Amino acid sequence: MALATLVSRITGFLWKLMLAVAVGLGAVNDSFTVANTLPNIVFEMLLGGVLASVVVPLLVRAQDDPDGGLAYTQRLLTVGMTLLAVGTIIATAAAPFLTSVLVDNSTGQANTELVTAFAYLLLPEIFFYGLFALLTAILNAKHVFGPTAWAPVVNNLVVMVTIGIYAIVPGEISLDPVRMGDVKLLVLGIGVTLGIVVQSFMLVPALRRVGFKFRWNWGFDSRLKEFGGLALWILGYVAISQIGYVISTRVLTAGAPGGAAIYSYAWLLLQLPYGVIGVSLLTAIMPRLSRAAADGDDRKLITDLSYASRLSAVILVPISAVLTVTGTSIGIVLFSHGASDTAQATRLGESLAVSAFGLLPYALVMLQLRVFYAMKDARTPTLIMVVMTAVKVPLLYMCEAVLAPEHVVLGVMMINSLSFVVGAVLGQVWLWLRLGHLRTKRVVGVTLFSVFAGGLGVAAGLGVAKLLGGLLPEAATARALLSLFIQGTVAGVVSFGVLVALKVDELKPATAKITRLIRRR
Repeated sequence: MALATLVSRITGFLWKLMLAVAVGLGAVNDSFTVANTLPNIVFEMLLGGVLASVVVPLLVRAQDDPDGGLAYTQRLLTVGMTLLAVGTIIATAAAPFLTSVLVDNSTGQANTELVTAFAYLLLPEIFFYGLFALLTAILNAKHVFGPTAWAPVVNNLVVMVTIGIYAIVPGEISLDPVRMGDVKLLVLGIGVTLGIVVQSFMLVPALRRVGFKFRWNWGFDSRLKEFGGLALWILGYVAISQIGYVISTRVLTAGAPGGAAIYSYAWLLLQLPYGVIGVSLLTAIMPRLSRAAADGDDRKLITDLSYASRLSAVILVPISAVLTVTGTSIGIVLFSHGASDTAQATRLGESLAVSAFGLLPYALVMLQLRVFYAMKDARTPTLIMVVMTAVKVPLLYMCEAVLAPEHVVLGVMMINSLSFVVGAVLGQVWLWLRLGHLRTKRVVGVTLFSVFAGGLGVAAGLGVAKLLGGLLPEAATARALLSLFIQGTVAGVVSFGVLVALKVDELKPATAKITRLIRRR
């Protein structure tokens, strides 16, 4: 699973990079990016949050039925697929309305017609996102994880092939007027949707191997009522988070062209370290948190929460330091190719650099979320999200009002990271009120040590850049590549080196493993 997750992250990033090379970071990428978020938004509103948090426990409990839960699973799948099909049809028909909600064309910078055209081709993904989630829940309830972890990799490969076909197909996507018959538009829209279709059907052989056979089974099971309140709060959490995202997108589309695409890419880059490290940590710690919560063992729950928080700090803060000093170089090295120009790539890198401080708060919010859910509390995360969104929305509009159009995306990225700082602090306070002493002093101490080490790493990286400024080549990409290597190495070595010098206990497992590897060599 860990290998599949890593490969999925890498291939997912590669197709986004290929798209930037093929279409640039302007109006076409903006339109595709915005339209491609619509299926996710609608799916999350329909079933996404509930499927992630409620359905697997339902299916596990149903396995105690005389038929092993077969009828119950068939009934749940029947209802879910029906809801998804109806929602997909309505959403696709309402594509122009959904586009108008997500895109602010008051400044004339966005291309709503192109967003709508892509939306018609991409919104059918809703059904297949839901189908994949339902089938994943069935397999996970039977402790089958491999196929569900590798299926997104196949999806990414399909999209990569699609972008390759897009690149060799002659012609261009017409922007004024927008024509649904444009070959490139059809290739990109249909090909990306096909990737989600393939991802869903990749699970069918695994379902057959575990002996599941689907038949339409209509009806309602009274056991669903037990989780009704929990599901309602989860849907509330999703809805409020989507409000923040919709307003962010409207602010971005009112700014300079490419803002939505740059935001998407910068956020993806920021999540890569979390995806590899944070998700692995949560995957390992979540069963322990759940067991401690189920046993009512608050002391064990607090111990695991404190350890995970401290481990996140010593790993992610130094990475944030590296991203802060190398963000601009990363943007230029990765995105100043093909249809993308250096100015757009620089803006993307700057967006990554100014928001890197949000990496640890984001990880802490995700960790706290799991703790609340482990305690069967879906209400508190929703209330925290209300506060985060209440802080975020006014700042987003202020960002639009006071910043130049080309700098709006930098402001939005900073505000997004700031909202996670608010959420992490609020979550810690709420857990303290709920559980009592959380060993906060030790968590804060390790975090401050990490921030101190990261600050020295940033200073060292910037100092080296200043010293070597006149020695680096003039060519933008070559200069950025050398800066990335030199500054990243210096910032990383200094940050982690200071933590080692301070003898931070949470680094011992990692340093011990590295020492063993060196001795073997």
